[in-house]
Amino acid sequence: MRALLVVNPAATTTSARTRDVLIHALASEMKLEAVTTEYRGHARDLGRQAADSNDIDLVVALGGDGTVNEVVNGLLHDGPDPERRPGLAVVPGGSTNVFARALGLPNDPVEATGALLDAVAQGRRRVVGLGRAAGTPGTEDESVPARWFTFNAGLGFDAGVVGRVEQQRELGKTSTHALYVRQVLRQFIGEPNRRRGTITLEREGADPIRDLVVAIVSNTSPWTYLGNRPMYTSPKAAFDKGIDVMGLSRLSAASVARYGTQLLTSSPERGPRGKHVVSLHDMDRFTLHSKAPLPLQMDGDHLGLRTSVTFTGVRRALRVIV
Repeated sequence: MRALLVVNPAATTTSARTRDVLIHALASEMKLEAVTTEYRGHARDLGRQAADSNDIDLVVALGGDGTVNEVVNGLLHDGPDPERRPGLAVVPGGSTNVFARALGLPNDPVEATGALLDAVAQGRRRVVGLGRAAGTPGTEDESVPARWFTFNAGLGFDAGVVGRVEQQRELGKTSTHALYVRQVLRQFIGEPNRRRGTITLEREGADPIRDLVVAIVSNTSPWTYLGNRPMYTSPKAAFDKGIDVMGLSRLSAASVARYGTQLLTSSPERGPRGKHVVSLHDMDRFTLHSKAPLPLQMDGDHLGLRTSVTFTGVRRALRVIV
């Protein structure tokens, strides 16, 4: 097997020595080319080159969810074709690693490498569905390029939190769960629309759902992790179904405390609930419009402000070695 290993040198939970050990282990079982990313978007470019080549069977992403997202967008730059395009494997190296853990991989990069080598030797693979987001035709965002996401996306409050975390990381702060919690509190204090949202969800054959403060789109579950604790916004979301969405129409202090507690105690059977909660399951397509530009995130990557985004669930989009 010929494989391309895409290494993020800034991965938060692996040292240079650990990465060298993992590279040698992988190279002992496959014909491996390892490339270290040098700029934002480099992993996407490498994934695209692998997809367009005729001699790469597998792309291994060694890094966090952002690295995985870039590789996936490179592999699928010309659309999904899981039987012909290179497969994807993941060695988790970030602070959260939602996609890898949702696939059932160990969160430890050494253990995950061992699991990957076993999967290669035994020919284990699965084809997963992905989410896709694009600017809505006929709106001011229609020229925004489409982008794939592997586990979640969000418009509004949660994307604002992601943006704040990225700002702190650019200032040299380490990505920790405590950092995320602090930014949630700061986003809440600065949120201008927490009592009456600006988001409208539109889908074919149903009435619009209006005045959402936040909309969280899930391609799988859990939504994320706080340390080792999984948190579920859409417990029934799965890689072999369409996409789910959970929206909140109010974020008062009392409701934030209630929903925060529900998230911390959520499970594969039960997520947030209440009269201000909207939950939709296994959807193929819907659009989120906002009266004012709101932050958008995908797989934990802040993508700027948007007023209209159309989301699509694409079944059987990517072959994964797991």
